[in-house]
Parts: sequence; C-alpha cells; structure tokens
Amino acid sequence: QEKALDKLAKQVKIDGFRKGHVPKQMVKARLGKGTILEEATDMILQQNYSGILLDNDIRPVGQPEVKIDEISEDVLKLTVTAPVAPEVQLGQYKGLEVKKTQVKVTKKEIEAELKNYQNQFAELVIKEDGQVENGDTAVIDFEGFKDGVAFEGGKGENHPLEIGSGSFIPGFEEQMIGMKKGETRDLNLTFPENYGVADLAGADVIFQVTVHHIASKVQAQLDEEFVKSFQMPDVETVEDFKKKVRESLENQNAQTLRAEKENKVLGVLIENSDVEVDEADIQKALDQHVQYVSNELAGQGMALEQYLQMMGMDMDALHAQLMPAAKQQAIFEAIIDEIIRVENLMTSDEDVDRQVDLMSQQYQMDKKDILEKIDLEGLRRDLNRIQASQLILNSAKFIME
Repeated sequence: QEKALDKLAKQVKIDGFRKGHVPKQMVKARLGKGTILEEATDMILQQNYSGILLDNDIRPVGQPEVKIDEISEDVLKLTVTAPVAPEVQLGQYKGLEVKKTQVKVTKKEIEAELKNYQNQFAELVIKEDGQVENGDTAVIDFEGFKDGVAFEGGKGENHPLEIGSGSFIPGFEEQMIGMKKGETRDLNLTFPENYGVADLAGADVIFQVTVHHIASKVQAQLDEEFVKSFQMPDVETVEDFKKKVRESLENQNAQTLRAEKENKVLGVLIENSDVEVDEADIQKALDQHVQYVSNELAGQGMALEQYLQMMGMDMDALHAQLMPAAKQQAIFEAIIDEIIRVENLMTSDEDVDRQVDLMSQQYQMDKKDILEKIDLEGLRRDLNRIQASQLILNSAKFIME
C-alpha cells in the first residue's frame, strides 16, 4: 500500500502544490482507501502472476480474469482465472502414412473441356420458325398468379431465359419446351418448400408466359482462328490449345490431390491423438466459420440474413450445420499448438516483419496501417501453426493406392 501511495502521489495534482509534491496524507484523503488498495492489488499481480503460472506449470492462452474475494488494509484474497491450452495426449505426428490416389487426365475430360470453351463462346442465332428446345434462349414476358392474384416479384418483360439453365423454379423451363414464337401458355407450377418468401413457399401458382423470340446456340468452331482469339502464350494451333487445356486440367488435379492428401493426414493426426477441447474453444472456432461464410456471401453481394432466408434456415440451423467442422478445427488447433510447444517452434521477428511486408504489397496499404489493423501475436501464432503443419506434411509418407 505504501508503494501504491508513492506511485499515485506522483500523479495527483492539488492546487497550491507542485505535481509530485503533495503530502501523502492529503493524497490518501483525496483518492480514498479503495483506489490505493486497487493500485496495490495491480502491483502485486504484476509482480507475482507470471511466477505463479511457472511454478504450477500453467500455460495461459488468453487474458486472465481477476475476482477479488476479500480485500482490506490487512487482507487480500483473490481468484485468477485464465484460459489454458486444452489437454492433449499427442500420438504419432511424424512419418504418418496415408494412401493417395493418382488421377490421370483422360482424353474424354480434355474433349469435354474443349466443348466447354466452344459453348462458352457460342453464338445465338434467331429461329424464325420452330419450337423452344432445351439449350435455346427464349425472350419472354411472364407473370405469376397465386389463387388468381398476381404476386409481387413474379413479373418480367423481355427477359432472356436459357432453357435448361435452372434459373427459374423447377418445371418452369421444362414446360416451355415446344412453345412457338408469339405463343402464350399457362404453366402450372409449385414453389419449393424452402423458398425464401414465406407466402410462396410450397404454394401452387400459375405463370402466364409469352414467347417473343427464340434463339438457338451455335457452337464455336474449334479452329486456329478460335484458339488464337484467346491470345495465350505459345498457342498458335489447335494442338497447342489442346496441350494447354491438358496442362490446366493436370494442375487442377494436382491441387485437388494435394488438398485430399492434407485432409487424410489431418484425419490420421486427429485419430492418433487424445484431445479434450472445452466449449469456449469450439465456440470460438464456430464464430470463425460463421464469419467466413458471411464474408464469402458479402463478396457475392449478399447478406448472411438474406442467405438464411433464401435457404429457409435460421442461425441455429446454420450453427448445427457448421458445428462438426468447428469442432474438428478446435481439436486440430489444440494438437498443432501442442506440437509447436513440443518441437519448440517459433517464428522469428524477421519472418513476422516479412509477412507484414507481403500483406502491405498484397492489400496495397501502407505498412503502418497494416500494423494498426492486425494482431502481431496472432499473426505469429498463425505462422507458428503453418510451420507445424508443414513439419507434419513434409514428414508424411504417401502410399499409392
């Protein structure tokens, strides 16, 4: 308490006295006993907290909470609660053996990809006669009625609709097949049970549709003029183009196999270890998953609430859907953090600084602004986890099936 009073006396300002020269009794009277006891408690914690943790082999992973049970000028009793790393009994994590598949790019896959290119750049040719067929694009007017009354959002004019695209509710495009230019037809349809508008979910409706124009898709010719239009390096002939397509498919396969191998290693790693994660760790992982989904939707111009309504879900249903992945993430992070401790892995300050430089370039932001926005210790933890993950993967043995 004397040390706390000395410290506080240097900060107190009272008229008639220079700062730091106020008599202690006056400081004590001005601040009150409670303030001095609070400052003394903070000083005791600062001096003893780390030592208590070390003496008892406690490894906190977050900020502590302090509960004062009793405090007076003679007695201080308090309880400190800190989140600690989950209990982990590590199993084998080096030299893990997992089976991997080897998928070769087939001639059929290459031909299908070439067809995709040809369809992507196909031309639409107006059909003066004939009927709507699957694959055609029809320009239509439409209006929807429920119980004979037009409903909101169910009307459109001069709307181009590709038949077979699945853009409209089930049955809409299928029932248009066979229609002719200028024809009007009533389509008897039912909205899906999980449709985002409650009044229409599962409802029987009639759409009145009029066809103005019908256009068929004419596939682009796979010739030198077509392949040169992509302006790909070293692509002059159709054979060059096929080679590029093969390389692209092989790269996609390689990425898929890499992800498959990593997932298999993760599965074996979890099976080999005994981990007890508490609800707080799982909730933290769940919050991260929800935030990821929200960010992905925002990138598509959709709010999470809109998505849930469209899918006929609420937040509880989303949590239930994401919970298995969140629990696996919490378990994996506990194992990885234990491996970091056992292997004594530590990302250097230079590596952290280098990562900040990369983030500055990637987001085209000043380094100072990046440092203000990120948690450096959180970044170091993530880089430590990457080190540990690479240690596991690099030592793993992949056996061909």
